[in-house]
Parts: sequence; structure tokens; C-alpha cells
Amino acid sequence: MAQKTIAFFPEAAYGPALNSVGIAQAVEARGHKAVFLSDPGFVDVYKGYGFEAWPVNLSEPMPPEQMAKFWEDFINGHIPNFRKSPYDQVDNYVKDCWTAIVDSAKWAEKDLPGVLEKISPDVICVDNVILFPAIKQSGKPWVRIISCSENEIEDEDIPPHLSGCGENDHACHKAYRDHFNAVIKPIHDDFNAFLTENGERPYPIGQFFEASPHLNLLLYPEAVKFNRRHPLDPAKFQYLEGCVRKEAPYEVPAFAKNNDGPLVYVSFGSLGAGDTDLLKRIIAAIGNSRFRALVNVGGYKEAYTDVPANVVIESWFPQPSVIPQVDAVIHHGGNNSFTECLFFGKPAIIMPYVWDGHDNATRVQETGHGFRMPRYDWTDAELIAKLESCISDTAMKAKLAAASKHMQARNGPEKAARLLEGLL
Repeated sequence: MAQKTIAFFPEAAYGPALNSVGIAQAVEARGHKAVFLSDPGFVDVYKGYGFEAWPVNLSEPMPPEQMAKFWEDFINGHIPNFRKSPYDQVDNYVKDCWTAIVDSAKWAEKDLPGVLEKISPDVICVDNVILFPAIKQSGKPWVRIISCSENEIEDEDIPPHLSGCGENDHACHKAYRDHFNAVIKPIHDDFNAFLTENGERPYPIGQFFEASPHLNLLLYPEAVKFNRRHPLDPAKFQYLEGCVRKEAPYEVPAFAKNNDGPLVYVSFGSLGAGDTDLLKRIIAAIGNSRFRALVNVGGYKEAYTDVPANVVIESWFPQPSVIPQVDAVIHHGGNNSFTECLFFGKPAIIMPYVWDGHDNATRVQETGHGFRMPRYDWTDAELIAKLESCISDTAMKAKLAAASKHMQARNGPEKAARLLEGLL
């Protein structure tokens, strides 16, 4: 097949961005050209992987360094709300987030038509939670990538997105849905007015995006899939079983203490790293244990002094190269960390704070692939006991080994590239 151009437009967060990088790497391996449409603050991320990237303003234009810090500052401003339940976060974090997301769609509509005309892609892949009318109206096949929990595609029998409800706790489902729809209604009305102005039909309450009529790619793995009342049509919905990108090799450093102890990787993602008090608590707890730890502290390395000799901190780790070498992972429930742990068969302790981290934390525990822990309400002894369980629970190890074998046999990025080529 002659070379085609496939455009990727992930939201401005590392999870979706790096998932799309994984697919783009596979697309180029098949002889096609991958280009990125990008929030200006993320252009250099894609260029760092060798891809062409075109800026699309998703907010009022500002200097790149300020743009890159927008969501970091947004998250840090909400740290007090991370102590609240998913239900109680609707009134603050979730509401503010959806306001910003709707604003981003309005801003994107100013740039997108012109950028799409210049790139002239053959297929457009969107990993976002909101519709961009220009993409739907481009005349090109467009693909929706769902890199968050699969419950982003709703069903009456599964928990609502962001709720953290158990699969069978239908009272929790209803309470969360009703509260979300009531709080979000003014924002949703504003978005529907925007859709109407741009020639699109308004969406039902609570809905900000739709399934693509061409193809929808879900990253969620088979081992944790929900039981839907209405199974998704495989002609239009395909599960990728994760989408792990290729990173440079990582060599675990020597530790001055516990060098033969079980190894833990700790990361709350680029945005969660601002919660330095929590990371310091975890470091102190591990410091007094038989474990070793690699801890991702993001851009806050200077905030850490007197790091224990059995802990190594860095501003960034090539996560897909680190996780295969550790015994357990403590993370925030972001879908990259969630699927990478399953892909490599590693038990996880998930301490969620926002978005689908709540859903993934509940799901990892109810399917027996790890543990959900409260983000703040725990003792050192409880954390270490959970880590000990991660490395000693034989039933969990067997489940993780089966999930890993299944996912690695599927090769999500390669499958996605084949499916995209099929659209051409």
C-alpha cells in the first residue's frame, strides 16, 4: 500500500499522548506517516519521539512554558479535593475539569480546520473525551481512541465513568449519574449551544462525545472488561489490550541499602507528582522496610532531602522499561500505568485521586489483579502489608501471569496499526 498520512489528536495529558505514540510507532513501521495535532505545550513531547507535530490552541494562547504548566497548576490547585469521594469531587474537580474541556473544544475549532487542510490526513485518530466538530466534518474517516476506562462508552449495567463504583453496586451507579448530570447541566447546555452553532445535533445530558461510525479503539484489557448489557459491535469497537510504547532500556541502579530486597516502582504520573507530601510519606514508609523503591517525583526533585538509602528518586522514568523489572507498583490508576502493570504481569496498589483512576482502582481489586488503597487514610504498616501481599499472593500472581500472556500475544499498537490500515 502507498504511504498514507495518519493524524493523531490526543488530549493534553501524558497518558493519551504516549498511547498514541505507541500506535504511531507501529503505523510508521508499516510504512505510513504519523503526524500529531497537539496542544502547544505538548508539541515537544511528540517531536522528542521523532514525529511531526502541529500546534492547535486548546486555550487562550500563552508562552509554551506557561501552557505546559496549565494542567499541572490546575491539578495542584485541587489537591485538597483529592481527599474527597468521587461523588463529592463532582462539585469541584469534575465540574472545573469539564468547564475547561468544553472551553478547549471551542478554542480548537478556531485552528483545526486550517491545520487539517495543511496536513490533509487520510485518517484522523482522536483520543479525547469531547467532540471536535471540525474532525467529524473533515470528510475523512475518523477514529475514536478510548485510552481511559472502557466505561467511557456507557452501558446501563456498568459503573458510570469517573464514579469508582463497583460493577454490581447499582445504587452507587444511579446516585453518581444523577448527581453528575445535575451538576454538569449548565456546562452541558453551553456545549450543546456550541454544537448547534457548528452544525451538530445536541447531545443527551451527560454526553460530550459519540462513538465513531468508522472505528473505535479501546485500550482496556480482556482480564478486567465489564459485563455489558449491550456488547459492543466488533465491527466498530476493537479492544487493543493496552498500547505499550517502546522506550529506551533502563538499568536498575545499585542501592546502598536492601540491594537484594523486593523492588517497588512508585509513580502518580506527571500531574500527580505535585502531591509531594503524599510521596514523602510513601518514601518514609518504604525507607523503614525491606523493600527498595524507584520513585517518580516529576518536576519536584528539589523538594526531597534525606532520601533513604533504599530509595532512588528521579524526575522521570521510561516506565515501560522499568515495570518489567519490579515486583510491585504503587500508582494513581491512570490508564497507562493500569494497563502496563497488567501487560507485564505486575501487581499494583492503586491510590486514586481523580478521573478514571477511581474506576481502575476499584476494578483492579474486584478482579483480583491488585489492591485499591485510600490515598491518604493509611498507616505505614498497612502499606507495607499490602506490598507483602502483592509479592506473596499466589492466586493474584496466576491471574496476572494469564493477563500478561494474553495481552502480549495481542500486541495492541500493531493491532491498531492494522485496523487503521484497513480503513484506508
